[in-house]
Amino acid sequence: MAHLRRIRWLALCGGVAGILLVFSMGCGPDPLTKQQMQGQMLYQVRCAHCHEDNDLILKKIPPNLHGVFARKTLPSGVPATDAFVRQNVLAGKGMMPGFAGRFTDEQMAALLAYLHTGLR
Repeated sequence: MAHLRRIRWLALCGGVAGILLVFSMGCGPDPLTKQQMQGQMLYQVRCAHCHEDNDLILKKIPPNLHGVFARKTLPSGVPATDAFVRQNVLAGKGMMPGFAGRFTDEQMAALLAYLHTGLR
């Protein structure tokens, strides 16, 4: 009799553990797409050294871009849209130099896709 209780207890614990595992699998963020991973690489190579690390020791620290599309406006006050971010990156804004000719359309789309992740 005690042996059957132990088997039922183990089965119940195993079932509960399985259910918890299934629910916890969906709790993390979705993995990055191939395009977002390409954008992440571009961000790390061309953007992060100013917007995160400030390794150029800029006196005016560039804005943090984490969650840039979660806000209604960019730090400059214009709407936080793909078009305005693209314009800022390519033409430059204030102290930020323009990157026209340094990003292909595919790279720009990848960078925007990564920025839409909130920079995770």
